[in-house]
This record gives sequence, structure tokens and C-alpha cells, in this order.
Amino acid sequence: MNRPTPKQLAPELEFPILGANSWNLKAQQPKNFTLVVFYRGLHCPICKKYLQELQNLLPDFKERGVEVAAVSMDTEERARLSRQKWELDALTLGYDLPEATAKQWGLYLSEGIKEGEPELFSEPGLFLIDNEHKIYYSSITSNPWGRPYLPSFIKAIDFILENDYPARGEK
Repeated sequence: MNRPTPKQLAPELEFPILGANSWNLKAQQPKNFTLVVFYRGLHCPICKKYLQELQNLLPDFKERGVEVAAVSMDTEERARLSRQKWELDALTLGYDLPEATAKQWGLYLSEGIKEGEPELFSEPGLFLIDNEHKIYYSSITSNPWGRPYLPSFIKAIDFILENDYPARGEK
């Protein structure tokens, strides 16, 4: 399986979002970066905490010229429940991520094994995409833990911007 590679154009990414028609990576025009967080779905308590922290940090990301969106393979109904139960009213929240798109992004896929889990869902991924739509940074995990710690990630963005630090891992 190929995975998105730093300094290369990001794969296509479009999905419906709550409260609007759709979100398309190519339409994003951030000052510096677009941050896309792929999450497992409503069934994941670790995702809940992660997305709540992400929402709390939205002003910090915005201040650094970073636009943020989160998406899962959940249905619209499950995404609405996540927004409601997790109190994610400020976060751009997508749903119905196609399996083929998840694979293009190199995400691991899992089959549901317990009640409340969908039949198939993607494991977490976090991508920082520059304003030319090229991959700058990626983190792909095969389980719900091991994601980048968001407060430290904001400090990393500060370092990147202050030092004009290039993307790494292109080979």
C-alpha cells in the first residue's frame, strides 16, 4: 500500500461535513497549513478526548494560519451524535469517508469487533498539508493510541514557521 509522502501532492480528499455541503482539500487556502485529523468514530472514547482537545486548540491553530478538519467513516447520523455528545460545535466535522479514500491516505482499516462499532472503520491519521497542498507531516496509527500530542504539535508548528523548517521523510 502506498502512503502519502512528504513534499508530494496530497491525495484527493473530499467529504460531506455537518452544517455545510462538503469539504474539499483542493479548495482550502490556509495561510500556512491545513490539518486533517482522521478519527475512528463515535465508538471511540479516545477519539472523543482527542477531538475535544483539538477543538479547544482551534484558536491556537487559527492564530498560526492552520485550518483544521476532522473526518471519519461514520455515517451522518453517527457524526451528528459525536458532535452532540462530545460537544464539538466549533470543529469542522466530516463523515462518510469512503474506504477507497482511507486507503489512498494510507490509513489502517479495522473490522468492528464489539457492539457499537461499525462493520468497518479507519484507524487514526493526522496530516499537516502545506498551502500548496503538499504533505508536510503525517502520522498514521494502527490503534487509537499513539497520536501526536496536540499542545506539543502547536509548538512544532511554531518551530516550523519560525525556522522555515522543511518537510522531512520524502525518500
